[in-house]
Amino acid sequence: MSLRPTTFPTRFARLSAMLRWLFATVRRIGRLDDASQEVRNAEFAAICRDALDILNVRLDVRNRPSESPRGVLVVSNHVSLLDIFAITAVCPSGFVAMKELERWPLVGRAARNAGAVFIDRGSRKDVGLINGAVIRSLESGQNVCFFPEARTSCGDGILPFKAALFQSALDARVPVQPLALRYFDGLNRRTEQPSFSGVNLLVSMWRIVSMREVRVRVDFLPPFAPEGDRFALKDRVEAAVGAAVGGFADGGGLTEEGL
Repeated sequence: MSLRPTTFPTRFARLSAMLRWLFATVRRIGRLDDASQEVRNAEFAAICRDALDILNVRLDVRNRPSESPRGVLVVSNHVSLLDIFAITAVCPSGFVAMKELERWPLVGRAARNAGAVFIDRGSRKDVGLINGAVIRSLESGQNVCFFPEARTSCGDGILPFKAALFQSALDARVPVQPLALRYFDGLNRRTEQPSFSGVNLLVSMWRIVSMREVRVRVDFLPPFAPEGDRFALKDRVEAAVGAAVGGFADGGGLTEEGL
């Protein structure tokens, strides 16, 4: 049994609603300059829940702590544009983002206003500066999230993690909170359709709005203490996330140093 895609009017209606959401988000974030971190986190979570509702994306959250984590390094596998919305809705965090995102219309501006740290994945010379910015956020009590695969997968497994940014958890002496993301369709079957792997922004959004329903399962895995060196910490987190998601994706299994 298969689900038929949404109608073209539904797709265009969702895309139009997302454009309105983008403009509204820029205004909402602009009003948070003097707000406390708690207020900012609540607003960011609400903004992301609004986007998920527009796209008919449902969250299935497992093992969420009774108290929201604060000042932890959040690490997740990376599948879709929806990842940031899903994570922010359940565990508000500042994100380490690819530098290309900064140039995206509206999205880049919203990300800058939300305190994103933009990095060049191909450059190792900025690692110290990036870790310093992450440490300052962690020490202020803000969660910081990054995707150690450095690129998106199709979601059927994980890609090898990179170790460099795990150093910030060790230097700040804060736990690492791993998350495992999996995507399902309206019939509760694993699906690759929301993946951002190998496609551009427009194609990815078109695929998402073509789905009648998306369910994102977000598993909070047991946190890891800041022990050992960054490679050992990376290996422990990678093994836990890989086991939850389903192992390594095709082409995975090799470790790689870098960001």
